[in-house]
Amino acid sequence: MSATRSGAPNAVRNPDVSSPRLMTKRAWWLVGLNVLAPGSAQVLAGNRKLGRFGLRTTFLLWFLIIALVVAAILARVAVLGVLTNSIALIVVQVLLVLYAVLWICLTLDTLRLARLGRAKPAARTGIALFAVVLMVVTSGVVASGAYYAGVTRTAIDKVFSGGTYADPIDGRYNILLLGGDAGPDRMGLRPDSISVISIDANTGATTIIGIPRNMQKAPFVDGSPLYGPYPNGYNCGNNCLISYLYTYGQEHPDLYPNATSASSDSQPGIEAMRDAAEGVLGITLQYYVLIDMKGFSDLIDALGGITITSTERLPINGGEDSNGQPINVDGWIEKGTQKMDGYTALWYARARHGTSDYDRMRRQRDVQSAILTQFDPTNVLTKFEAVAKAGSKVVKTDIPQVMLGKFVDLGTKAKNQKLTKLELSPPTVNMITPDFANIKTLVAKAIAPIKTGG
Repeated sequence: MSATRSGAPNAVRNPDVSSPRLMTKRAWWLVGLNVLAPGSAQVLAGNRKLGRFGLRTTFLLWFLIIALVVAAILARVAVLGVLTNSIALIVVQVLLVLYAVLWICLTLDTLRLARLGRAKPAARTGIALFAVVLMVVTSGVVASGAYYAGVTRTAIDKVFSGGTYADPIDGRYNILLLGGDAGPDRMGLRPDSISVISIDANTGATTIIGIPRNMQKAPFVDGSPLYGPYPNGYNCGNNCLISYLYTYGQEHPDLYPNATSASSDSQPGIEAMRDAAEGVLGITLQYYVLIDMKGFSDLIDALGGITITSTERLPINGGEDSNGQPINVDGWIEKGTQKMDGYTALWYARARHGTSDYDRMRRQRDVQSAILTQFDPTNVLTKFEAVAKAGSKVVKTDIPQVMLGKFVDLGTKAKNQKLTKLELSPPTVNMITPDFANIKTLVAKAIAPIKTGG
């Protein structure tokens, strides 16, 4: 049997079209090769230039996938950094879309080359369905990858800044977390929840430190813009709560001129809160996150709920009568362990009746720690679009995109670590005259690396 210049047998490139049996066999082979190595059918029986382009593109895709897997094993943080980089995601999105289109074109061209009209009548429908179904599945998977790359990129661009990579300080990353009903028209409200999340830069071990919003006399380090007006701590004359500093900063933007520039990822009020938290805790806070609690509620729903053990019966919505009893409630959160949706979890954190601010602070920390510890990667992937959409409702943060890979890696490590919580509330800490030296000692002990025997 003679061969063509490419080495393909004449039976493939120039088949005996009068033999339905041969044409059927040839059609199955071409369709199968198109699935295994898109472009090979064209090299053997069609446009060699198109076939070679398809094969090179396919081999390149295989190489990139293998290289990505190997790199994920050897350099996990670097790979996560690439996959959470906006520009890299655009490149991935474009390449996947182009490959999906190429795959569709190669499949349709393969069906043309298969000459189904010359195959056995009984086999024609089966061959065509096989090719089309696999085309829809494979190109659909690739197109879905492009779509989710776009969803990820949109969420990242909306939330995270374009700053530079930062090394840990004393082996840790410390993030100020401010929570409240801070919709776009309510940015002036004082934060209802003040926390610091401290993460060990090597192990991912995480500590959540709660600062009561009614703590008074917050000190400032020398060099802080607030040290000048308040060298002996925040003492405005009467009930100078730490949460008031958000409003104070907003009303005195001249104290933080860099935070008022158009390119700033912060605000004067946020910087005032950061300075206060650093003075109270004695640690440096590299980043902050300002969360809309409604956004937290949507995130919980996107994740399928969180499991929390309630130690008290709490009302959902409503108010109190003249005797301090709940009225007009929509329902109750009963005692015990239960899975809460976002709305229920939000009221678990918000409920005031029969409880103190410190109870609410503890419950807010329960919700935060439940989200951190119950993040299931499989659950996130299966509900990725909803999670990304809810995550984009974070009001503001100065965490740069370049740090996302590092924090995703630390978050994965944290799953295998015990989450530590430190509440700086009574009776441990007096809110009116706090012992800040003792607070710094408590913080240092809480975030100290866990010593293992050996």
